[in-house]
Amino acid sequence: MTDLTETLDLASGRLTASVALLGAELQTLADAGGRALLWHGDAAWWTGRAPLLFPIVGALANDRHTVDGIAYTLPKHGFARRSRFVVVARTADAATLRLVDDATTRAAYPYRFQLDVTYALDGATLSHSVTVANRDTKPIPVGFGFHPAFLWPLPGAGARAAQTLSFEADEPTPAWRIDADGLVARQEPATRIIDRQLVLTDDLFDEDALLLLEPASRRVRFGAGDGSGTALDIRFPDMPHLGVWTKPDGAPYLCIEPWHGYASPASFTGSLMEKPGMAILAPGEVRTYAMTVTVVAPDTNGLFG
Repeated sequence: MTDLTETLDLASGRLTASVALLGAELQTLADAGGRALLWHGDAAWWTGRAPLLFPIVGALANDRHTVDGIAYTLPKHGFARRSRFVVVARTADAATLRLVDDATTRAAYPYRFQLDVTYALDGATLSHSVTVANRDTKPIPVGFGFHPAFLWPLPGAGARAAQTLSFEADEPTPAWRIDADGLVARQEPATRIIDRQLVLTDDLFDEDALLLLEPASRRVRFGAGDGSGTALDIRFPDMPHLGVWTKPDGAPYLCIEPWHGYASPASFTGSLMEKPGMAILAPGEVRTYAMTVTVVAPDTNGLFG
């Protein structure tokens, strides 16, 4: 369970947030009226709130990978979410936390890296950026993903059944599904995103997450399908993949997850350097991943006007 005893509080006047040092994980996000927007981690459903996925997204076959003939165990979504970060910069409305490799991380992922996580509030927008630096003398494979869980129903957005996930572009490519081992196994026969909207129902997640491996959109909006209520405008310009997930049977949250990387295909047997979706960073190379979450008022000029 996430340690809530060491947190940083941030405020912009229109938003408040708190971040735990364990996992550099966002713990709370609330609007100017004090309404919570982020899931609170109730263990009856899921203790996560907004874990960071590094150095892989999703699962490996048997949680194993091999480097230079040596086998390593690397759990689903990696180790960053269970690692303690240190604070390297702090203001009233922003903070940067850092994780660097050590003996524990190298026992699972034998590479030298630096991971900097920055949260910044500006008006009604939360900006979240993550920078990965290769501190090694050789190329390193990197996967990274955001995994925020927002309350569903979203406060101020009407009834739960009327809330949708709207996309900025047509999404004709069907989503992928994972198997019982968490590996990418099959593509659905047809897209569920009709007229740029994904209708949210509990049975949508009976087979776990929806994986959009080639989405055309880099912006989505979560809220009332007709734009009549408060909504979250979520942008992820650097992230080529998107997961959408909750636990079925009425879980009161929706995870909207921009990723660079995804679970191994069920047929994949290669190394992390060959794994689909991974970025390969040269020695000294730095890569930044970013997303923003903006609270928007009812929009009478179209969802993306």
